Amino acid sequence: MALSIGTKAPDFTLSTKTADGPKQITLSDQFGKGNTVLLFFPMAFTGTCTTEMCSVSEDTSAYSSLNATVYGISGDNPFAQEAWAQKEKITLPLLSDYEHQVARAYDVAYDSFLPQIGLPMGGVPKRAAFIIDREGVIQYVESLEDAREIPDFDKVKAKLAELK
Repeated sequence: MALSIGTKAPDFTLSTKTADGPKQITLSDQFGKGNTVLLFFPMAFTGTCTTEMCSVSEDTSAYSSLNATVYGISGDNPFAQEAWAQKEKITLPLLSDYEHQVARAYDVAYDSFLPQIGLPMGGVPKRAAFIIDREGVIQYVESLEDAREIPDFDKVKAKLAELK
């Protein structure tokens, strides 16, 4: 079960790939500046993940106007994430949780992902959305067991509007 509302968000530092090269993003660097939306997703180059990240990318101005920075997080390496982002025109920063430590810290890691088709990969993140306020406290949680489902982004934006 994912971390609950009112919990201090576990801090982390993850890699992303930018036009200037690899960069480290630390969650606590966002504290005091605005709200942060963390979108965990299972894997780059897959249908539902592409739909979700492209949809959020197309709507980044709405999140900016709600004083929020959005990050996508998966276990893919930053170079694969960059290739996927370029192919699909994904504009939000994608963070590599290659060791699955952040997914586990937020309690959104599958024990076994896709065992029914012979790919029992543990640690792959569930599709999940967290809103972390400027003090570093979790204000919204949505964790989905079915990887084909997408978080309710209307609820995410409504909660951000309350926190603005």
